[in-house]
Parts: sequence; C-alpha cells; structure tokens
Amino acid sequence: MARLRKFVAYRNLKRPYTRKSKYRKYSYVKANPVCRIAKFHTGNTKREFEYKISLISKDALQIRDNALEAARLSTNRTMERKAGRHNYHFILRTYPHNIIREHALASGAGADRFSTGMSRAFGTPTGIAARIKQGQSVFDLYVNKENVDLARKAIKKAKYKLPCTCRIEVKKVK
Repeated sequence: MARLRKFVAYRNLKRPYTRKSKYRKYSYVKANPVCRIAKFHTGNTKREFEYKISLISKDALQIRDNALEAARLSTNRTMERKAGRHNYHFILRTYPHNIIREHALASGAGADRFSTGMSRAFGTPTGIAARIKQGQSVFDLYVNKENVDLARKAIKKAKYKLPCTCRIEVKKVK
C-alpha cells in the first residue's frame, strides 16, 4: 500500500468540490472511500451519568478518519481497562464526509514518457476527512464523579493524536 501524504496538504478548509450524485454522469467522484471508524458509541449506552467531559477544537480544520479512529481507540482502551466497560459512555461526535483526493504525479527516470502532467487533474479519492469548526466538540465522554480524573487523562491521550489544538471541558450533566 502506498504511504499516506502528510495531512498538512489537506488540513486547511477549502470549499469541497467532491460532488456525489446518484446519477453517475453528474458525479465527479467515482469512488467513495470506506470510513475506518469502527464505532461511534462505546461503553454503557443505557445508563445516565453525572459528568460530561468534552474535547473541543480551538481551530477550524479537517481531521482524517484514521486520526479520529486512533484517538478513539486510545481513549476507549484506557477507560475500558481502568474504569470497566459499564462505567462510561464515549461518543465520537463528528462523521468524516469530505473526500480527500490526490493527483499523483510520476517522478524518477523516464517519468516524462508516461506522465500526463496536469491534464484531467481532478485526482483519485484516497481517504475521507471530517470538517471541524472552531469550538465544535469532537469527543464526549460521560462518567460518574469517581471517574472524572481518569476520563480527563483518557481524553488528554486523544488530544495528542489529533492534528489540532484542543481544550478539555468538564460539565455536570445532572
């Protein structure tokens, strides 16, 4: 598999020109990449909890789906091992809709013979990303009072996996 391009190339928000239509001739994007996020709700979804810990973005940007999944996994693993499966409810609040395209140019010896240059440079879909607004909640973690410190540590681990600066907010629900 080819290496992923650095996300600096896609981080800034631009108007997405990735039209998907149910009619093939109007659809500019011919393939829709698969979302790599396994679950959006984990833990105990039935129970109500006292506290809500949120990871809120300070920037407006795009976040690739594999970064969201890595952050989700690290937080979920920490909470599941230390607090137990039934003592939290973890929600991923964003869904990656925006299709990331890449126009790969040939490089190296003899590349000029089979490279098309910038003709038909719309690009092939390589992945998907979520568009995050400034002040938007990316993750929410619901816990009771005895697990608030653990939840803050778990959310802090997720913060390091994301390509933006974030703040952690603790609110009492009840």
